[in-house]
Amino acid sequence: MAHCTKLLLVLLAVSLSGFGRQPQALSQASTPISEQLEPLLAQARQAQAAGNYAAAAKAYRKAVELSPEVPELWANLGLMQQETGNFSAASGSFAQAYRLNPSLYVPNLFLGIDYAHSGEPVKAIPFLIRAEEIDKADPQAPLALGRAYIAAGNFNRAARELERATVLDPRLGAAWFTLGIARLNQVEADARTVSDEDPRSPFAGALYAESLFKQSRTGEAASLYKTLLDALPQPPCIRSELGFALLREHDDSGAAAAFASERSLHPGCGLALLGQARLAIDRGDTGEASALLLGLWNRDHGFFLTQVPLLLEGLPAEKASAALASLAGPSNAGLPAEVRSALVQAMTQPEPALPQSASPPADQTESARPSGRTAEQDYAGGHFVQCEERLKTDPSPSPARLRLLAACAYFTGDNQRAADAAAADRALEPRSLEALYWSIKADERLAFQSLARFQQLEPDSARNHVLLADIYQQLERFDDAQAEYEKALALAPGDLAATLGLASADLNNGNPAAALETARKAQERSPEDPELNLVIAEALIAQRQFGASEPYLVKSLRAKPQMLPHIHALMGKAYAETGKTQEAIEQLKLGASSDADGNVHYLLSRLYRQIGDTKDATEALNEMKNIKQQRETRGVKRVEDPDLSPLESTGSRASVP
Repeated sequence: MAHCTKLLLVLLAVSLSGFGRQPQALSQASTPISEQLEPLLAQARQAQAAGNYAAAAKAYRKAVELSPEVPELWANLGLMQQETGNFSAASGSFAQAYRLNPSLYVPNLFLGIDYAHSGEPVKAIPFLIRAEEIDKADPQAPLALGRAYIAAGNFNRAARELERATVLDPRLGAAWFTLGIARLNQVEADARTVSDEDPRSPFAGALYAESLFKQSRTGEAASLYKTLLDALPQPPCIRSELGFALLREHDDSGAAAAFASERSLHPGCGLALLGQARLAIDRGDTGEASALLLGLWNRDHGFFLTQVPLLLEGLPAEKASAALASLAGPSNAGLPAEVRSALVQAMTQPEPALPQSASPPADQTESARPSGRTAEQDYAGGHFVQCEERLKTDPSPSPARLRLLAACAYFTGDNQRAADAAAADRALEPRSLEALYWSIKADERLAFQSLARFQQLEPDSARNHVLLADIYQQLERFDDAQAEYEKALALAPGDLAATLGLASADLNNGNPAAALETARKAQERSPEDPELNLVIAEALIAQRQFGASEPYLVKSLRAKPQMLPHIHALMGKAYAETGKTQEAIEQLKLGASSDADGNVHYLLSRLYRQIGDTKDATEALNEMKNIKQQRETRGVKRVEDPDLSPLESTGSRASVP
């Protein structure tokens, strides 16, 4: 607890006469007590300086016995007990200090932290708010408050507090990491809302297709994008998104048609220019690629910087390096030096740290553009920074204008303004899926920027390896994920997140025995952790030990709400295999919403037939057929398809959410 030590240095440096907030108690103390306190405080300072926190705690215990009315003594005792790991005793000491003086910073901070650690974030929040009000310069209070808000499920409030912590201490890696997690949690919550409110909306489809693309399931992504081409309202640049998916599928002619169609229908979509530049690079035409990239740069610098990393994505490393060298090298007269420099910057910084509310560059200011143009015309022409400049000063924007501001701000790289505009739109129109669409996209970018900053600050920390491993898990690169989790465990043996991640990677990689061994070791330290119990249950089910999985499934029911349908489906399968037919039916019904491939409804149909319920059996079977048809419509191919490409088969085991 480095911050705890910092507080000790401050508090222990205070002389007896300097307990300024409570001088009266000491001035009225008898001389013998004062004389006894001085050496005790000296002992505490010496012990703390030597790292002997137990001895310092002992000295402070004697001090509070001599002068129990001084809250600072109780606060110091609590800090020492905290350092020795005696958290329950520390909480008692902080509580006593708080009762004596509720305006002290340390008791408020640590009582809040202790409540949060004990699973009571709602109780923690008032203490941490008070701590932040008392000391507005210490980043630890907003950091702890942000964590408490995350635990309470209020991710937007968490992000605001964590942003404050990063401003107070830009090198505080924990704040950047937690801020990234808060943003990702908000993305997850908003995505669930989109799915719950209208899973068939074009915005839900576009978000899901983008997710498939990021998982390298580009065949499925392309199929889904095709279903959205005539959708209204339509998310922007759908044809260009389709073009990039087709590029990854080596369908250059299909990609070229998609990009050309986009430029014809939506000239302001810069992704189409980027896609055509990529096709030119693939043909070896550096001149055409340079001309297209220069046009993109001249339209909007922010769009160029945020989107150009997509240009070489999917190319083998050697080809990508050669293409970048050809485009950005000094011999390429087609691109000015500033554009070549920006290209290198964008390619080497996957999440560019763009200013959150940047003014437009001098050559993109209002005076450099036609004064009579509207924000809508700016957007249609791909001039997003001018669009944002026109809209951001509107004192009472309509929902339509807020959505336009969110789009323009997002495309020019001002992600915070995009998120704020989407939130304001959502406040005016609570059921606006388009507002959630922009909120999700902006928050995701903000999250990755925060996590990238954390990685710069702590490049070889256990948390960094866990973060990278989690990303590999999402991309289904399970061998890479396992290697990163093992690196994390080498740095932090027994780390729960790394252990749980390693067990999950083993399970996803088809090695349930290894997953079970890893998870059971971790369970010795955290026997009630719901996600750990879920991994154990899934590993047992994978080994057909259905009866043994049941107690672990019961414990896993305390997991996140979004995980419960999957857990109920697993319980249904386990009960079905152990002859508990009626219990299995009830669990499968609770888990029906998690049925991604029709297997849950197929099992339900079988069980209904076993008990003679032909009507429900038929309904379950029909629902299974509907799910399979929807999967095929969305482009999810079966493993047994004879024309399945190697790229598609790598993602075929993953379920559709």
